[in-house]
Amino acid sequence: MVVAVEPDEGKLAELILYVAEKLLDDAPGGATKLNKILFFAEFSHMRVHGVPISGAPYQKLSQGPAPRRLVPIRDRLFDEGAAELRIDDYFGRPLHRIVPQRPPNLSLFSRDELRIVDQVITAVWGKTAAEVSEMSHGEMGWKMVDEGEDIPLSSAFLAKRSVATDSIREHGRELAEKLGVGS
Repeated sequence: MVVAVEPDEGKLAELILYVAEKLLDDAPGGATKLNKILFFAEFSHMRVHGVPISGAPYQKLSQGPAPRRLVPIRDRLFDEGAAELRIDDYFGRPLHRIVPQRPPNLSLFSRDELRIVDQVITAVWGKTAAEVSEMSHGEMGWKMVDEGEDIPLSSAFLAKRSVATDSIREHGRELAEKLGVGS
């Protein structure tokens, strides 16, 4: 059962701080990677529990999905002194890293929510932003919308690819014959 959840920007802000704190020891753990972890965690939680973590809408961008309100929420964290942006050198390229200046408010999250976020972080640990972005491009929700559009939360339930078995192919041929398609 899927339950509608109102977006909670405060919870998303704390989730950003939580993930950013965890990524401090991950050499390629910059802002782009953080965005993808947020997406994978929200949609993974949706698959398992029928609800996202923060309910934030995610949009399709060329480098993969990101929360639609990421920039204003991130800027608010900077303005409040809750986080700062640090530019690290990663093999001669700049890596934009969000550095928390205070601990995240974990009381906003269930144990299951944090467990899924931690699982996602572990799954992508050490991977570059490009690798994690490429992984996000395999998600059906990202594939099914145009750049700038929201990725439907319900797309979390779509298979990454369909398998065409002989019986499915045969059924497709029968339907095509009935409809007079392809003759």
